[in-house]
Amino acid sequence: MTSLLIKSIILLLPLRLIQSHPSTSPQLLLPTTLSVTDFGATGDGIHYDTLAIQSAINSCPTTTTTTTNTTCHVRFPRGTYLTATVRLKSNVILDIQEGATLLGGTRLEDYPKESDRWYVVLAEKASDVGITGGGVVDGQGLKFVKRFNEIKNVMVSWNQTGACLGDECRPRLVGFIGCSRVHVCNVTLRQPAYWCLHIVRCHSTSVHDVSIYGDFNTPNNDGIDIEDSNHTLITRCHIDTGDDAICPKTYTRPLYNLTATDCWIRTKSSAIKLGSASSFDFRHLVFDNITIVDSHRGLGLQIRDGGNVSDITFSNINISTRYYDSSWWGRAEPIYVTTCPRDSAAKEGSISDVLFINITAKSENGVFLSGSKHGQLSNLRFINMDLTYRRWTNHAGGLVDYRPGCQGLVNHSVAGIIMENIEGFEVKNVNMRWSDVQNDQWDNPLDFRPSTVNNISFLNFHSGLFEQ
Repeated sequence: MTSLLIKSIILLLPLRLIQSHPSTSPQLLLPTTLSVTDFGATGDGIHYDTLAIQSAINSCPTTTTTTTNTTCHVRFPRGTYLTATVRLKSNVILDIQEGATLLGGTRLEDYPKESDRWYVVLAEKASDVGITGGGVVDGQGLKFVKRFNEIKNVMVSWNQTGACLGDECRPRLVGFIGCSRVHVCNVTLRQPAYWCLHIVRCHSTSVHDVSIYGDFNTPNNDGIDIEDSNHTLITRCHIDTGDDAICPKTYTRPLYNLTATDCWIRTKSSAIKLGSASSFDFRHLVFDNITIVDSHRGLGLQIRDGGNVSDITFSNINISTRYYDSSWWGRAEPIYVTTCPRDSAAKEGSISDVLFINITAKSENGVFLSGSKHGQLSNLRFINMDLTYRRWTNHAGGLVDYRPGCQGLVNHSVAGIIMENIEGFEVKNVNMRWSDVQNDQWDNPLDFRPSTVNNISFLNFHSGLFEQ
């Protein structure tokens, strides 16, 4: 054996010994940061950067251990990055920096064949995934307007196969489907062509410090839709959009443990709406410290498909609702609680144990509480509420809104609270005031449908005219 070979063996021995006796302490895995510009993204807003963005995402390491995992930040420096659908994977955070915009494409070929996967950003069956950074995701929603109308825009439809309904065939902005530990924060989501942020069958989602801006005349550009998901936290969000702002739904399984706090909302539809998709139950939901301005409906429960609702709290909420054109669901109700079958084949769900506490409302219409024959409202509580009713728009009143399905729009007297099919309603420390202007058409503070309302208690309830 030569001396050179002996020296080589001696040099290799320490390395072999180290490799055969690895450290038993967990390895500290630091976050990885990859810039899309290093993968060829131009950020000029003209050329598609999809390939570069997806390459950066796919290059993120997937290293995990039983005790630690690592997060990969895919960074977007200042610029405008035009893209078709990009798909996130586990442990990837899109880090869209301040001054950067991820711009969704407007061509049908920019999106997958399946219409239920039309998103600018899509994560599916991923964990520890999200978006942050202080920048913008923009869906170019105005480019999907076929004809602008100050009442309601007429939208482009991609309904070529019949897989979706009419002009609702447009891409959503951001979607998380079947994910866990989703984190969306410090980002602006604007101009969605359809729904903005869609959370589907997810577990443990945090959405905070997010601003959502949709065109006020565009239908179906919901703010946040939470579907069949559990353990969801939404806080410090600013939502200004044409359609429903925060909208839990159930299609395939129950939805439970959702909290929304410290949000500001304006919408031509419902600021908060449970439903109308409601095939399964809603349980343990809290909405607290929310400001609702110039909206068509404030707090809404719109149960149409047989699901049951229980243990819901609305607290510390300031509401301003007004009439918009009746083509938009809503009739300026500050509070709207309804259950009835969507059609003859649908079941009747129930609503129970719902608390409204510390609510202040200034509205052009009254509260509407309507159960159905086999889907009653039970154990509703109004505590510490101040309701002021007056008119300030020129839209016609005197209608109640059962849509979707049920009876549609129905002529009815204008009342402070309309009640039907209720078993158990507590009213405590509630002050109701209304305008004495003749044209405002207020009829009664309370309106009951005969023989359908039972077990109601009033304690310290006051009603009368407010001072002009």
